Amino acid sequence: MYTYDEHDRTFVAERVAQFRDQVNRRLSGELTEEQFKPLRLTNGLYLQLHAYMLRVAIPYGTLSSKQMRMLAHIARRYDRGYGHFTTRQNIQYNWIKLQDAPDALADLASVEMHALQTSGNCIRNTTADQWAGVAVDEIEDPRVWCEIIRQWSSLHPEFTFLPRKFKISVTGSPHDRAAVRVHDIGLRLHRNEAGEAGFEVIVGGGLGRTPMIGKTIREFLPKQHLLSYLEAILRAYNLAGRRDNLYKSRIKILVHEIGAEEMRRRVEAEWEAIRDGALELPAETIAAIARHFAPPAYEAQPAIDLAVERLRLENDAFARWLKTNVAPHRESGYAIVNLSLKPEGAPPGDASAAQMETVADLAQAYSLDEIRVSHEQNLVLPHVKRADLPELWRKLEAIDLATPNLGLVSDIIACPGLDYCALANARSIPVAQQITRRFADLKRQHDIGELKIKISGCINACGHHHVGHIGILGVDKNGEEFYQITLGGDGTETTSLGRIIGPAVPADVVVDAVENLVETYLATRRPGERFVDTYRRLGDAPFKERLYAAA
Repeated sequence: MYTYDEHDRTFVAERVAQFRDQVNRRLSGELTEEQFKPLRLTNGLYLQLHAYMLRVAIPYGTLSSKQMRMLAHIARRYDRGYGHFTTRQNIQYNWIKLQDAPDALADLASVEMHALQTSGNCIRNTTADQWAGVAVDEIEDPRVWCEIIRQWSSLHPEFTFLPRKFKISVTGSPHDRAAVRVHDIGLRLHRNEAGEAGFEVIVGGGLGRTPMIGKTIREFLPKQHLLSYLEAILRAYNLAGRRDNLYKSRIKILVHEIGAEEMRRRVEAEWEAIRDGALELPAETIAAIARHFAPPAYEAQPAIDLAVERLRLENDAFARWLKTNVAPHRESGYAIVNLSLKPEGAPPGDASAAQMETVADLAQAYSLDEIRVSHEQNLVLPHVKRADLPELWRKLEAIDLATPNLGLVSDIIACPGLDYCALANARSIPVAQQITRRFADLKRQHDIGELKIKISGCINACGHHHVGHIGILGVDKNGEEFYQITLGGDGTETTSLGRIIGPAVPADVVVDAVENLVETYLATRRPGERFVDTYRRLGDAPFKERLYAAA
């Protein structure tokens, strides 16, 4: 895990002091809200419907027990006792008082955390696969490159005021768990014919009002050229990106309007001028960063633990948890344990201060002091001995974090929606809660199998509904909340955008609509087919017919 050097500590401490002065000037009236807005946004502070919201960065989704305890402390002291983990591997606090924000940031800085560039028209928190460093299919740990990008992009003078916010994601595995094709820049580590590792560079993806799948502009980029190539992309975007129209300002619009080939030409022209300059990464620099992400000191373990297998056969609840929430680890005798933040009826992604503190204790006891945050708004203990699984499962059950539903119908992604967000048209959280209650039967969930439901409260798509197998978008119709349904979205290596299958449905029938879609799938699936596979085979017709016949 990366630890701050003296430069990092000074940088973050100075920024906290600057923000404290800015807040004091706002509270005294010296700064108007219009003057203060860009200052607070660059420090992760939003003004939402009812209060300020603080978004804290968890770089590439990795944190220690000490840091998790601090997140719990922030929730308890400055908020209402909980935090909300997001799809960008951040955490948000929805009830921060302006006068408390500098103290909260100072507390975060004491454990090497911050809220820098979690908002504003800059390069945001770079995200990665939540199983980075431990996934069986991984080529290289993508967090090394995320950290290099973080250091390069933090307060980069040329890219502090871009036409619009900018998001980068990196995956090191063939199976994409980081949704790289729906980011402004997606980076996929792979090997060329010579066996060398490098990057496929994907540009112009994104969701929101105009969802688009990114285009590959370079099939293979040698690793030492990563920063110079990213710089070239950002320069091309900064020069030509729209600044006169908020809705046309993202790089995806630029790529769409000029075409992928022209975008490639412009980037390559910029790159030629800088590729062999100061941004070329020396091997020793890469190695120095990589040492921070060296594998921990694993202990030799048997590949199969008989006690685990015995409990699996005797206890259905444990067996279901093993099937959905526990994944293979690249180290023999270890496992990746996923903690569901989606128990029946709860707001997706929320964790109480008490839960965070217990997770910190469990990470220290069972996961070599490391925790991850996933894009699906769940948590991960990445280094668990298989022999410890039964004991850990029981302790997770005690704090309601062992729901065996990863990837199933109740593992819903949802944005805060109209309960908190000033931009939202409709509520997201209550819809998610109602769906989880309708499908509370875990045996039925496991029979349905993998089904990704994603809910957004407005067209900005913070709930990633465009890439849900079932996507649900809240819309306003004459002051009433309706929900538009899309089918067939996918955020993995087989990326696809969901198709709208008909008119939006009223709030009081949206759960029945989901039920009808699931029943259509169950009646038409072939052996081994997931919901999205059946949809791709059959198309809209049977789902649309069943949905609107009932409506």
